[in-house]
This record gives sequence, C-alpha cells and structure tokens, in this order.
Amino acid sequence: MALRPGLMRRFLSTSLFSSQSYAAATATGSASVANTVSDKPAVAPSMTLFVSGLNKRTTSEKLQEEFAKFGEVVHARVVTDRNSGYSKGFGFVNYATLEDAEKGIKGMDAQFLDGWVIFAEYARPRTPPGQSASPETYQHFPPARG
Repeated sequence: MALRPGLMRRFLSTSLFSSQSYAAATATGSASVANTVSDKPAVAPSMTLFVSGLNKRTTSEKLQEEFAKFGEVVHARVVTDRNSGYSKGFGFVNYATLEDAEKGIKGMDAQFLDGWVIFAEYARPRTPPGQSASPETYQHFPPARG
C-alpha cells in the first residue's frame, strides 16, 4: 500500500509519537517510513512560506505573532472559508529576507500552534489558471464510442 508523501510524517509528528519512536522505526529497517519524509521534491527557497495543518480558529494575527519570533514578517495570511470565516487549514507567511524565512521554517516546522501540529515549507510558485502543474497529472482516456 503506497502512502501519500508527508502522511507518515504528519502521523509521526503527533503528540502520541515522540522523536524516539520515529528513530526506532527508521532504525529497524522500515524503509518506507524513512523514504516518505525525504521523497518530497525540492522547492527553490523563497521569502514566502506555505504553512499547513492550522487549527480552524487560528487567525492571521496569531500566525504573524508566532512566526515573527524568527525574523521580520512582512505579511501573514490565513486562508479562510468565505461562508464560515474559519481557517481552511493553511496560510502564507512573507518574510523580509531569505535568511529569516529559513529560520522560520526551522523554528516552526512540526511545532504546535493552537494545539495543532503545523508544517512550514517554502511556497511553490503559482501555476497560471487553466494549466496543470505537470502534464502527467491528467489521465488520458480514449474518446467515447457511441
């Protein structure tokens, strides 16, 4: 059974598991656990961070306050649902410098914020509307005969 990349990382970072249990799992030869963490494609460093795993009640102000501990935050935004106004579970943090952004990732990745484990990484560039990130993401089906 193939696991989605990052799923095992999220599972092992919960409060039920400590870094010791993760180390024990990787030391016993569980290659699939070790590979799911490092299989992520590399993203070019940028001053914008993508933050996922946010609590539904986390605000942009709280996000900025926590990430400001690691450098100068220019802007922080939690993406919210239009109807409920609650967080969709992710947001973006813009730092003034690449060094501050790197410190922000190191300081906040896999940490607790409002009781939830969050993940911080460099934001990927946005693809233009109507284009996929990669052509391989679409399945090609033969035309229907009728």
